[in-house]
Amino acid sequence: MNISKSKELFAKAQNFIPGGVNSPVRAFRAVGGEPLFIKKADGAYLYDEDGNKFIELINSWGPMLLGHNNPMIREAVMEAMNDGTSFGAPTAREVEIAELIVSMVPSVEKVRMVNSGTEATMSAIRVARGYTGRDKFIKMEGHYHGHGDSFLIAAGSGAMTMGDPDSPGVTKGTAKDTLIAPYNNLEAIETLIAANPGEVAALILEPIPGNMGLCLPKEGYLEGLRDICTREGIVLIFDEVMTGFRLAKGGAQEVFGVTPDMTTLGKIIGGGMPVGAYGGKREIMEFVSPEGPVYQAGTLSGNPIAMAAGLAMLRYLNDHPEVYKELNHIGASLTDGIKSINQELGLDYTVNSMGSMYSLFFTDSSVFDFESAKTSDTGLFGKYFQAMLKRGVYLAPSQFESLFLSTALNDEVIDQILVAHKEAMVEVTGL
Repeated sequence: MNISKSKELFAKAQNFIPGGVNSPVRAFRAVGGEPLFIKKADGAYLYDEDGNKFIELINSWGPMLLGHNNPMIREAVMEAMNDGTSFGAPTAREVEIAELIVSMVPSVEKVRMVNSGTEATMSAIRVARGYTGRDKFIKMEGHYHGHGDSFLIAAGSGAMTMGDPDSPGVTKGTAKDTLIAPYNNLEAIETLIAANPGEVAALILEPIPGNMGLCLPKEGYLEGLRDICTREGIVLIFDEVMTGFRLAKGGAQEVFGVTPDMTTLGKIIGGGMPVGAYGGKREIMEFVSPEGPVYQAGTLSGNPIAMAAGLAMLRYLNDHPEVYKELNHIGASLTDGIKSINQELGLDYTVNSMGSMYSLFFTDSSVFDFESAKTSDTGLFGKYFQAMLKRGVYLAPSQFESLFLSTALNDEVIDQILVAHKEAMVEVTGL
């Protein structure tokens, strides 16, 4: 595989961009080799600058639910661009998408648009603090809520991949208000609250974490968190930047029937454009300026191009609920195939999946939290990544990232992925 143009671009990029990339995981340091520079994408495929074609299972880290370069979304964006790209003023599309989000997500009675998932989570914590008059909040070990200072403590995803979970530059003063608990452990939550009585404003988590690889909540866990937060007057925040609109119209909270007080969103509501949102109970969201005292602003929030893309995506999902059955079928076909091949080869690796998200962990242990995820053989994953890339399948360049599937993955493409998986497993395990 010729990657000379990508190599040339990466060498040049390192002169002007830290590490040559604008987001750390893209650097391929966790899997070896150098990153590919992508020129275009369409349907189930990526094409790099050297003309190599790859089936890809990241879908821009989630938002391309309907595949890349979807004509419906592309046309909505181009139509909106005819009227201008940014106004810094209210538009009709902001109202339309807000109304749609409120109708689709169980917990959201009012919503504020922002520009990224990081902005959404930072803002949600600020609002929860303002609403409760408390300073501290609880996050789960290994869950990633963006790169805000308060969250980069026992973080997963990029920080974990780079081998430095606690980022320099985060002050001790900031860190002291962030309380860490292991995922899937209600007793730990009770212990933290007892040690900080009346001080905890919020508890934030990914209901289905995807940033330490995909993990699933144990039976009763989310319900238990809901009960604890209700009892203690703590704002329960579901970070559904990944799972929102992907697993169901109403996200993970619809799937599990647990309604948080606030929800953070992103990815899919931009249809591929930069976007984020946070919303929740009316009484909490009315604390947001200019209606309330908690300040949050953004010149590009509600950008008309992003709103056009998001509206096209959400309207489609709202009008075509059968898309989730299709995605669930695609996810089951692929992961069942992977499990079957692994069993055939005598490999007892763990596959966690839900709907159109999955992770293959190179460990024979059950993976249900940060510590169990770390039992994975990351070196072997790196070899597997390169073996799949060589066979034309582009995976997330980290063991600790969920994969995201799209409706563009038909049976023929899934069969190609499974053939590549079997050959790659034979290669990297020496079978």
